[in-house]
Parts: sequence; structure tokens; C-alpha cells
Amino acid sequence: MLVMRFYISLLLCVLAITFSSASLRAAEMGIAVVVNEDAITYSDLNDRYRLILASSRIPDGPDVRARLMPQIVGSLVEEQLKFQEGIRNDVEVSQSEVNNGFATIAQQNGLKPEEFAMALEQSGINIETMYRQIRSQIMWSKVVSKRLRPQVNISESDIDTVLKRLQDSVGSYEYLASEIYLPVEAPKEEAQIRDLARNLSMDMQAGKVPFFRIAQQFSKAPGAPQGGDMGWVQEGQLSRELDEVLVTLEPEQVSNPIRTLGGYHILMLRQKRQISEETMPERNAVGSSLGMERLDRLQQRLLLDLKSSAFIEDRLVAAQ
Repeated sequence: MLVMRFYISLLLCVLAITFSSASLRAAEMGIAVVVNEDAITYSDLNDRYRLILASSRIPDGPDVRARLMPQIVGSLVEEQLKFQEGIRNDVEVSQSEVNNGFATIAQQNGLKPEEFAMALEQSGINIETMYRQIRSQIMWSKVVSKRLRPQVNISESDIDTVLKRLQDSVGSYEYLASEIYLPVEAPKEEAQIRDLARNLSMDMQAGKVPFFRIAQQFSKAPGAPQGGDMGWVQEGQLSRELDEVLVTLEPEQVSNPIRTLGGYHILMLRQKRQISEETMPERNAVGSSLGMERLDRLQQRLLLDLKSSAFIEDRLVAAQ
């Protein structure tokens, strides 16, 4: 009789553990955000959270999770919208293209692709979350090239204007800079984005987290995939708010958050030099730079249009 009771108790424990595990898995697969006809699950959010912690070296904790989760939701929503726009434009991304992107990121981390994949697995990171991020970036670049690039036209007069400005600036300084841009798209986001920018800036200034990795994971600037690279900029080329801070930085110094009309910026100065005849760019380089600037404005406008017209239901917020 005692033996029978023992087996019944053991069976009930096994059933309870199995039910608990199944419940956890179901919760992980529950829908956190609806984006048009697609869904982002809690598992997607957790996978991306673990990826950000591993790549940026930000320490885990309840306050960190609360601070980062709105940014993660926003990033995944944007990726889904970009992916949907790619499908509407008959854009395809092959696995070999994704693999090449993965190999590039591995190289940036000083690893071979197979070593990088093993490192992700050992950190408990689902490699599919990185594949998803890479696939979305490639698909969006193809959408931009197909839809928006034909709208960009740089005239010889445009190039002459830039070259004249550079010629007039010979003897003054230009700055090799990187940026992190966190847009504020609605007044209700102001406090959350401000606090995130402040914390990221403080951590980078203290050397706790690398600027390059933070830019890759958080920045919405065009140079984010390249660690926030802005290239060489001259005094007066950026907005007044950014200009005033950039010229005060020392090499390798990270700025405090800078509020502009669109959101918060964090700058890092990498080098500065005097403009001379030897540093003057070729016409083709100037034309390419102007084209990228205009293309970036067009793609930001397209993404805002996609957001404003999309059906987005954030169940994560509703559940809190």
C-alpha cells in the first residue's frame, strides 16, 4: 500500500513538472505584439534580450530588462514592418546572403562563423534571432535600393557646393565621429528614451560597455550596422545642437545625451584633423556621400509611413 502511494505521489510530481514546463513553453510562445498579420512572441523578445546582453556586455537585472524591453519591442516591430514591405515588393533574401552577414558579424567579433555560433549557443542565445535581424537588414536594403534609390538625383551643382564649402574650410578642423540615435516618436516615450540614453552614455563613459556594440543594437542612425560610423564631418555640417558638442570632445570621448528635434543623440569622437588640400575628397566620393544622406532621409520617411499605417497591438504593455 505504501509502495502504491509512493508511485502515485511520484506520478503526480512528474505530471506537475510536465504541466509546469508546458505552461512555461506556452507562455514563451504567447503573443506579445501583433504587427499587421504577423506576431512577435515573448520568446522572440527574450531571445533578442539575451542577444543584446551578450553583444553589448550590459549586465542583466530587473531594472535593465525594464529599461531595454521597450527598445527591443520597437526594434522587432520595425524589423517585421521591413520584412513585410520586402514581401510586398517581391524581395527575396537567400540563406547564403544571411550566412555572409553572419560571417561579417563574426569577423567583427574576431571569430570564425562556427566559433561565433558556438559562443551564441553557450550563452543560451537562439541563433535564429540573429538570422532574423540580418535577414531584415538585407531585405530592407533591397527595398530601399529598389523603391527609393531611383528617386535620388545628385547634380554637379550639388557637388560643387560641397567642394566649395570644403575649400573655404581649409585650415579648420574636421571630425571622424560615431553616433547613437534614439528617436522619440511620441511624447509618452520622452522619459523612457531620455533615461535609456543617459544610462547608456554613463556606462560607455565609464568603459563598462563598448560604443560600437551599443550602436549596433540600439541606434536608429544609418551607420548603426557599422557601429555608428558617421565618417568625416566638418563644423557646421551637423545640426547646431550636435555641432556645439562635437567640437568640444577629445578623441575617444563619449558625449552626454544631446536632445534634438527628433530624439536623443550620443556622439563619440574618434579622430580630428585639419582640412587641407591633401584631405579634400574626390568628386565621386562627395556625390556618393550626398546620395547616401538623401537616401537615408527617404528611408526614414518610408519607415515612419509604414508605422503610421500599420496595425500594431502591444499586448506586453496591456498586460502590465
